[in-house]
Amino acid sequence: MIKYSIDQNVAIISWEMTSSPMNVLNDESIPQFEAALQQAMADESVKGLIITSAKPEFVAGADLKMILRNNDKAPTEMLNVSSELNRIFRSIETSGKPTVAAINGTALGGGYEICLACHHRIALNNPKTLIGLVEVTIGLLPGAGGTQRLPRMIGIQAALPLLLEGKKVGVQEAKNLGMIDDIAESPDEMMAKARAWIEANGTATGQKPLKPWDEIDRKTGKIVGKDNFKVPGGNVQSPVGAQTFAAGTAMLMDKTKGNYPAPLEIMACVYEGLQVNIDRALVIEARHFVKVATSKVAKNLIQTMFLGMNEANKGASRPKDRPKTDVKKLGILGAGMMGAGIAYVSAQAGIEVILKDISVEAAEKGKDYSRGLLQKGVERGKVHPQNVDGILSLIKPTADTADLQGCDLIIEAVFENRELKAQVTKEAEPMLASDGLRVFGSNTSTLPISGLADASVNSANFIGIHFFSPVDKMMLVEIIMGKHTSDYALAVAIDFTRKIRKTPIVVNDARGFYTSRCFGTYSSEGMELLKEGVNPVLIENGGKDAGMPVGPLAVTDEVALDLVYKIAGQGIKDGAVRKDDTSYDVAKKFVDLGRLGKKSKAGFYDYADDKSKKLWPGLQDLFPRSADQPTLDEVKTRLLYRQAVEAVRCFEENVVRTKLDADLGSILGWGFPAYTGGALSFVDFVGIETFVSTCDRLADQYGERFRPTEQLRERARKPEAV
Repeated sequence: MIKYSIDQNVAIISWEMTSSPMNVLNDESIPQFEAALQQAMADESVKGLIITSAKPEFVAGADLKMILRNNDKAPTEMLNVSSELNRIFRSIETSGKPTVAAINGTALGGGYEICLACHHRIALNNPKTLIGLVEVTIGLLPGAGGTQRLPRMIGIQAALPLLLEGKKVGVQEAKNLGMIDDIAESPDEMMAKARAWIEANGTATGQKPLKPWDEIDRKTGKIVGKDNFKVPGGNVQSPVGAQTFAAGTAMLMDKTKGNYPAPLEIMACVYEGLQVNIDRALVIEARHFVKVATSKVAKNLIQTMFLGMNEANKGASRPKDRPKTDVKKLGILGAGMMGAGIAYVSAQAGIEVILKDISVEAAEKGKDYSRGLLQKGVERGKVHPQNVDGILSLIKPTADTADLQGCDLIIEAVFENRELKAQVTKEAEPMLASDGLRVFGSNTSTLPISGLADASVNSANFIGIHFFSPVDKMMLVEIIMGKHTSDYALAVAIDFTRKIRKTPIVVNDARGFYTSRCFGTYSSEGMELLKEGVNPVLIENGGKDAGMPVGPLAVTDEVALDLVYKIAGQGIKDGAVRKDDTSYDVAKKFVDLGRLGKKSKAGFYDYADDKSKKLWPGLQDLFPRSADQPTLDEVKTRLLYRQAVEAVRCFEENVVRTKLDADLGSILGWGFPAYTGGALSFVDFVGIETFVSTCDRLADQYGERFRPTEQLRERARKPEAV
């Protein structure tokens, strides 16, 4: 795992793990890394150390499976993980031998903390390299010195955004920020610069290499933390520091609503640690690390948003016995918002796209959407100007069905109308390449796939491929299996989804499928609260405080009230929705008033030309306030439990196939709070017995929609069997 060699009296410690796809800090690699360090430090002929990697990346960070293994154990186990790494990394700083991090690729989390412990950092100028402390994104904080060394290097104001946002930066930005010291243009130059720095700062100079926050103890001659170190740009107690922490804490509380402990712990860790020397600060950091690493939030984020996401992105739901497929030519029917977005992400992945609409002008307008996004990418430095023409050349606007000839996959993205979808299916399906993949997809959000497949001559190759708007930003694709959809079509859909760098989940055919069905409960519960006379401000705050991106009334405006009205009305006609459905009744009132939502600048909110919004004063007249208002916690409970119990029903009815798909779909699809682990994991987050008893209370007070299922009751009676 760790290669050790000596070249010209310089020890080269090179990471090359064979037991993992990437270099990671785990129970196997950490002891080997320490042994190599000790060997170099004990060898009097070694005048310096270079830490690098034989893999394309440097070190990706700590093995999160190791963190999970210790999550449920006593806090002392997690404290040992942090303390051991701090001891090892501190030994690098205080060995008396100059140590250089030769960063040949991505260095994140614990990987970058290795670099921070080194005396000098040189990065290879690779456009794919990312550097940063990303722990906060998975509910953790840097537990091996990151919260203490980075602010001491670059100052509080520069370090806090990197720590609190988990921002990953490229090599040049890292250099500009002071996160690294030098850049090399080739591996040979990187190693040559590392040796030159060691030569200039080695033992031959008669001086031990010191970090700015260290000093030599005159009595012992050992390197120790400096008690009077001054942080660049101002210490914690300086006017800049005081203002930063006061304003920063208030902003964090507003942003996290207290649901995510890691950012607040990072803020406290930096504040407390910078007031003492580095050795005492590392002890403080370790204690804060244990607090977040043993939390349910960290466990949920690691399981769902990291390990689970990686599993899904690798095709966990893909049929294993099907050979890999590759969509090279894609047809899209409908150049509206959805069709244009699908065209954009597909062209970015190198796929030839035929974008068809009823007129060339309409299709060209769809291509203009990609042109606009690419221009914004160039302006923000995320797209190279030389790549723009090549991406746009892959999108061919047309009004001629014949241009679809030879497509491997065709996706219809026309209006949610059965007759229209049937018509375009019959027209376009014959254009699929005879020697291609021959799969037809429907980007529908509510219409059952099995019914839409009736228009196809090959229902086995007909599948739902549900994108979310805006397609360029939303990472989820909900793949829907009809009654006759084959595993082959599923394999093609998943391979395509992975090629365009989206995360697939697989669900079975049903009204609203999984995401639309569950998301609708958030909107409808908001309307139930409004109908009961609950203050709309309280409703909206309840949603946001619970961790949803926006309140239920605001998101309904985004969806459009006329669409809610149409969907609920269709459900009533089909016998799937009660005639007194609140969503239907409320939406009808607004449609009759011409208040269709954000698109008409009038819905639950009024929308100004400057894009600001405020709740419509007329809500008071339509829904008079009740004298008895619920607590904020009660509103939050209703909004979250209503979604979760519907997700449970979908899982039990086999609408959604796996717990992971249910959790990822809820977080990525409609914004269910990630700190809970997802809509299904929410049950375990609050505890199965608590969930069932609360559902029963809510059902007794507000309606049978909250009533727990019999399977949930059985689980609550035998929680140890779960």
